[in-house]
Amino acid sequence: MRLLVTTPLSVVVDEHDVRYVRAEDETGSFGILPGHTDFITVLTISVISWRNHSDEEHHVAVRGGVLAVRGGGRVQVATREAVGEDTFQRLGQAVLARFRDEAQAEEKSRLSAARLHLATIRQLQRYLESGHQPVPQGPPGEGGAA
Repeated sequence: MRLLVTTPLSVVVDEHDVRYVRAEDETGSFGILPGHTDFITVLTISVISWRNHSDEEHHVAVRGGVLAVRGGGRVQVATREAVGEDTFQRLGQAVLARFRDEAQAEEKSRLSAARLHLATIRQLQRYLESGHQPVPQGPPGEGGAA
């Protein structure tokens, strides 16, 4: 099989001598062997592991992404960020922790933006409830703003 892992900026893994691949999506860990049926899934922040025909194991940490198994023994992964190492120990939990921290920071930022949006709506509601009238909107000449 061939394993291809890409980010928007680089090809992180391009292995042609792959015996099996192990990855993880929302439902859990799964394996891919030669002859696997075509499918596509969304990966979680996790480690993809594979063995080549020399029985050497390799790993790459991915920050989510999409994995597709295609005919002809191709496993393709498109991810926002990936870090590869030959041994799991060298890859370490630090990479996964960094990916998770970055994902949490992004979620926190989205939550802050939603709170700001909600505060703006509440302020507008208080303004209108205090007796102020909204400014009419529409084309000029129809009672709208010019």
